[in-house]
Amino acid sequence: MGNALRFLCGKCFEPSTADSGSLGPHGVSSTTVGVSALAHDLFQFDITSQVPEGLSNHVVSSKKAQANWYRKLVDAWRESKPPPKTPEEAARLVIQTLKRHQKADVEGLLAFYGLPLPHTLVEVAAQQPTSLPDGVKFEMHTLPVDAKAVADGDTVTVYVSTTDPRESAYVPGKVHAAAVQRLEARARRNYEQADALHQQIIEAGYRMIAHQNEEVLAKKYRIRLRGIDAPESAMPYGKEAKNELTKIVQGKSLRVLVYGEDRYGRCVGDLYCNGIFVQEMMLKKGLAWHYSAYDKRPELETWEKQARAKRVGLWVSNNPEKPWEWRKDKREAR
Repeated sequence: MGNALRFLCGKCFEPSTADSGSLGPHGVSSTTVGVSALAHDLFQFDITSQVPEGLSNHVVSSKKAQANWYRKLVDAWRESKPPPKTPEEAARLVIQTLKRHQKADVEGLLAFYGLPLPHTLVEVAAQQPTSLPDGVKFEMHTLPVDAKAVADGDTVTVYVSTTDPRESAYVPGKVHAAAVQRLEARARRNYEQADALHQQIIEAGYRMIAHQNEEVLAKKYRIRLRGIDAPESAMPYGKEAKNELTKIVQGKSLRVLVYGEDRYGRCVGDLYCNGIFVQEMMLKKGLAWHYSAYDKRPELETWEKQARAKRVGLWVSNNPEKPWEWRKDKREAR
């Protein structure tokens, strides 16, 4: 089947316990291993010519027709360079390869693997700016983001290495000293003292972060995504919004363009992840509103309207409650 497929089957076919997305009948979800499950089944089909058990419960065509799909998908996967790595890429390969087949079969196959359905796929239009736009106060490049750092669909905590030129000039002397003393304490195996020193570093707004086989002193920032408002955690689609933002940023280094600070001390900024404009993804997936009271960019309004028209995410409801109104009601009820 080829080295790429064998790699996926051998390395990735383990469900992640961190996933909180809904599982499909194959035991996978769009946020974990749907890609490797499909790769595994294609690899097995290439050897045995047998389609997976249970697929017939989710599609309308016969097993003979199913075998025809898998032959086409095996060829398409082998010819793809590079092979699909994300659920969206795998879904597009399936949709393109089986575009002449029945809609119910294609959607059933996608659902079987927990892959995104056609109407939920998002085409990213915004380009990452090559120079700083007007109004940007400063730019930061973060260390890889931890999944636990995502508070909800529009807020994430990030860390920036103090080796960054902008950061290095502002590190308090007591933080530098505590970092050095902690390193010495750990060398002496005095872990109790090392932990106490790390707590001092944390209380000062910094943290020692493991990165590329070493510990890095990093500054903590809370980021509020500029121009969008996602459902609060207790609202409908609050969990889905948080999960989607986590899926986008987890393990990735972000480029953050900071425009200011809100009343809660969070940096208000635009986030870019591997060149993708994060706010665009959240709006197009129907997991946030355009926060027009604070941001007048027409493209954000357009992306929200596109999600509304496709009735994806929270827009499956005719009149979903707006998060700013939900917060106002909560405040007035106190």
